[in-house]
Amino acid sequence: MCGRFITETVLIPFSFVLAISILIIADPQTNLLNLGCSNYNATNPSLFIANLNATIADLLSRISTADGGGALFATAGSARSDSPVYALAFCRGYLSRGDCLSCLSSAAARLRACGSGTGGRVIYDGCNLRNESAPFYEQGTLPGNVPVCVNGTDSTGGFAAATEGLLQDLSSATPKIAGYFVDEIRGGVYAVAQCAPTVSKSVCADCLQVAYKNIKGCLPSSEGRAIDAGCFMRYSGSTFFSTNSTVDLAALLGSGHKREKKTAIIVGVAGVCALLLLSIVLLLVWVRRKRPQEPWRADILGATELRGPMNFHYRDLKSATNNFSEENKLGEGGFGQVYKGTLKNGKIIAVKKLAMTQSKNVKASFLSEVKLISNVHHQNLLRLLGCSTKSDELLLVYEFMANGSLDKFLYGEMSGMLNWKQRFDIVVGMARGLAYLHQEFHVCIIHRDIKSSNVLLDDNFRPKIADFGLARLMPGDQSHLSTYFAGTLGYIAPEYVIHGDLSEKVDTYSFGVVVLEIISGQRGSDSKLEPVPQHLLELAWKLYEMDNLPNLIDKSLDPNEFDLEEVIRVITVALLCTQTVSLRPTMSEVVVLLLTQHSLHLNLSRPAFIESPGKAHNNITSHTGSSSTDPTTIIMPKFSAR
Repeated sequence: MCGRFITETVLIPFSFVLAISILIIADPQTNLLNLGCSNYNATNPSLFIANLNATIADLLSRISTADGGGALFATAGSARSDSPVYALAFCRGYLSRGDCLSCLSSAAARLRACGSGTGGRVIYDGCNLRNESAPFYEQGTLPGNVPVCVNGTDSTGGFAAATEGLLQDLSSATPKIAGYFVDEIRGGVYAVAQCAPTVSKSVCADCLQVAYKNIKGCLPSSEGRAIDAGCFMRYSGSTFFSTNSTVDLAALLGSGHKREKKTAIIVGVAGVCALLLLSIVLLLVWVRRKRPQEPWRADILGATELRGPMNFHYRDLKSATNNFSEENKLGEGGFGQVYKGTLKNGKIIAVKKLAMTQSKNVKASFLSEVKLISNVHHQNLLRLLGCSTKSDELLLVYEFMANGSLDKFLYGEMSGMLNWKQRFDIVVGMARGLAYLHQEFHVCIIHRDIKSSNVLLDDNFRPKIADFGLARLMPGDQSHLSTYFAGTLGYIAPEYVIHGDLSEKVDTYSFGVVVLEIISGQRGSDSKLEPVPQHLLELAWKLYEMDNLPNLIDKSLDPNEFDLEEVIRVITVALLCTQTVSLRPTMSEVVVLLLTQHSLHLNLSRPAFIESPGKAHNNITSHTGSSSTDPTTIIMPKFSAR
């Protein structure tokens, strides 16, 4: 259930006990910068430790056989168990494979000291090693990021200014290259910047900007590091990497970037400004030390209080949408109508008019829930920009997605346009977005209405799940696990229809149906399905039993553009998502299963599904509030024991 993950998973990244120390040992690449262990223990310690040891062994094996070039890194995980383990390891780009493995082996020994704590991290000068009980690979900066400074001031004239300029260049250049690693020597300063290879370019850039601001606090010390969940930065007046491993920063930053000239100017004026600069730095350091800090810790709401949504004037939204004209109407769903709008500054938005009657109590609840939803930030979730409550209508303002909804690219007017890579990326993106809602946001949000029309595509066909959290706004829904029904027949899980049982596994079921749509290009429930009218899930299961899953693949896909084994694996994951509740994976487990490079051999049972009346063993009329008044049929299989 959702609540379990709030205490056991979501808090893990924020509840580490910090123990920072600089150790003087033989190998400078294993100077310990950060060691943290989760305050929460695994429910099955022996299984967790076994999974952790297996995962670490897998990481080291992958790195020992990895291709050369750039930073050596690997991810590994044991997802399908009561004590899942996800791990990430990566080394600095200047280390040899042998030195990298030596560094990680030392880090693994320290990580095992966390015992059955469900998360841990070790950061050395030469490598990073981290494990959690939920996926964290896209995390960049987290509360508690700190600089690690070495005492002593470099007396070389202009050292601080030259270092600052070099670090600024590194923070700008690193996100632009494959591998996210840059090292450089300039004016006697040695410096490196690196991001975890698993983060996006934007996350890398944001993380390094924070690291850059932190590490500047070390100046004018002769050496400093900035450490964070997803990036690392270091500078020194002494050599700590091979001088022949540097890259051309000028080329990365553009031909118009006259960095050498800029450095000369900075060094020239540094002597004049040295006293002023030193005074400012000392003042900043003093203020920083006086300010109370509690690294790597935060309350359940995260590092900061929730920020409220932007308040839009009703008249501005009315003008932006041309008085909510039919020409501007993008669509209509269970929660209201959506209109395209253009603000006075030229920004294009989407405005949703909620089908709710406003009252004093409804408005108060609305503002509270909108505040929560507006703080959900993830690349695969549609961003809520703000709202308007000043009129008799309640309006939500979203970012605008030019490519519209996924359904039109599957079986609408744009059908057949998506290639396999685009479809696979959409599947993984949806899974990551749902995993964030269920397990990574500080409150578990169950969508309840996952379907292809609620998945929007941006200019690069990256999926963004829409309408998450809206079921919480409806009157009568006072909790995350209310029995208030919201959903669309053909996608909703049978236990929700029959018994009103609501958990995050309801979204997992719906996700599985949408994945089958993405692969087949057919609706989840469509009378036009061949060979006979039936539910898409039923068709997929029959093909699975016949060992003929390739027949489900959309005929518009070019067989030369996809790996059949990968497609079969995705179909298998989709069927796994539609199993009985106890056998469905969490969405974080789904992400790992989708990205694994191995075939899946799972013991699957006949899924539960809803189909047209007249074909089933049992007919159950479901009063769901759906626009359809036809009775629905629930096919409930006998699930085999595992």
